[in-house]
Amino acid sequence: MRNAFGLAAPRLSLFVLTGLLAGLALAQPPVRLPAKAEVHFDQKLQDWDGFGVNYVEVVNVRDLAEYKKNPQEYGGFSTLSEQKRQEVLDMVFGSDGLKPGLVKMFQDSLQEGMTEASRGEFDHETTTKWMRYFVAEGLKMTRARGADFQIISTMYGPPGWTTKQKIVRGRDLDPTKKEDVARYMIHWVKWLRDHEKLPVKYVSLFNEGEGWNRWPPDGSTGGDLTHDYNMWWPNNQIVDFLHFMRPMMDKEGLKDVGLTPGETSNWEAFGRWYAPYYWADPVALKNIGLITSHGFGLGRGATNSLGVDTLRHLRPELHAWNTSMTFIPHLWAKGGADTLGDNIFIEQIRQNIYDAKVNGIIPWSVVQSDPWTGQPNAAANPYWNEWVGTGFWVDRKGGYSIDPGYYYYKHVSRAGQPGMAVASATSQDSEVGVIAFGRAGTQNSDALIVNNLGHVRSVAVKISGTNSQSFEAFLTDPATKKYYEPMGTVTLHDGVLECSMPSQSVITFFAK
Repeated sequence: MRNAFGLAAPRLSLFVLTGLLAGLALAQPPVRLPAKAEVHFDQKLQDWDGFGVNYVEVVNVRDLAEYKKNPQEYGGFSTLSEQKRQEVLDMVFGSDGLKPGLVKMFQDSLQEGMTEASRGEFDHETTTKWMRYFVAEGLKMTRARGADFQIISTMYGPPGWTTKQKIVRGRDLDPTKKEDVARYMIHWVKWLRDHEKLPVKYVSLFNEGEGWNRWPPDGSTGGDLTHDYNMWWPNNQIVDFLHFMRPMMDKEGLKDVGLTPGETSNWEAFGRWYAPYYWADPVALKNIGLITSHGFGLGRGATNSLGVDTLRHLRPELHAWNTSMTFIPHLWAKGGADTLGDNIFIEQIRQNIYDAKVNGIIPWSVVQSDPWTGQPNAAANPYWNEWVGTGFWVDRKGGYSIDPGYYYYKHVSRAGQPGMAVASATSQDSEVGVIAFGRAGTQNSDALIVNNLGHVRSVAVKISGTNSQSFEAFLTDPATKKYYEPMGTVTLHDGVLECSMPSQSVITFFAK
């Protein structure tokens, strides 16, 4: 007998793992009603550009002399053999890997020397070897499987001599050097496209430029030596760059490269402090090619769509990307308590897609080691690992390990391929989140991700808008150390997909 929602009477499910509940009857919380959700693949909410990756090389070295003594290489590829590098690359870009459609590349502060005397003497190679290797090799693998990706280049920070403080990570732009800063970005993008043959499609003005309070009140120093490159970008400065830099790019043959107004820490900062100024300036608004934010944090404050909605009111075609979202945001989600699992990462992604209304997501560095000056050894410090999260940890001794973040990311990145559409997905249970991508004319399969933040649950998802009646399923269950493991096929019953989910587990379903 079925109820009005179409849920069948209780029966053994494909996804109840053998022995999962054995011996735990007394420890389990009270039985809860099945979580109900709906997915409508034919109800498109927004275009989807894809999920992405980011390899970070130089993050906070303040001087070229310092760099030459001890070259910083945050990703750690320099410590791996070619065989192991190719193993990691295949797990990222290969046909069985993450299959990213977006890539982010940083431009550090050291590529035009330490003084104004080096103006125009660009060295884009010395500090970028392994980032360029990662992207170039990834592009080969991506195109070998008949796909491609888009690159966004972000200026991590300008040369120190272009700031009022005349130091790397100086807080304030020297207004007489604004065109030098623009030229710094333009020359890098042209070099990547013409010399490296990389498909750069966007250039972003800054990294967390709203953080004025990261310097002393007078901006007299570069602040904390452990902090990464940056400069303070007040809103009037960004509007000015949107005015004059777009024509500079066009003159240099970059008409097809979009300009973004920089990357705030989260969408709240973008909506509160920046978006109204772009909306009010017709030239600035016209010259924006993409909206960007790192997308840190959880909840309606951090992931609200106020800024995106404001600009789309006048330019509905504008896309928005998260560009450095934390892999596993434990500090924000847990507050130090072990109450939520690593799959909070999937909930953060869901909130950015459905609340902030983004069209693409790129988390922070997919490969990490421990050369961040001033921070504890990441590979040996569990708290640091837990806070940052990643796809792969490089031990700097010739080895690497796969982080749980890789498998959680695989659940969404393979499901949401470029050119698909974000589909309507709702849940009646706050502990069960659902993300859905419609094929939208591509060769990809309709796909949905069900994320259980709570205890063992049964879930019933009402499905419409697809011709498929069966779905191939993949499960991550940290309790049994199963990470993105195939679980066979589940068939819809009266249009309802039913599954039993272990505590804090994720299941991705691909339409067959």
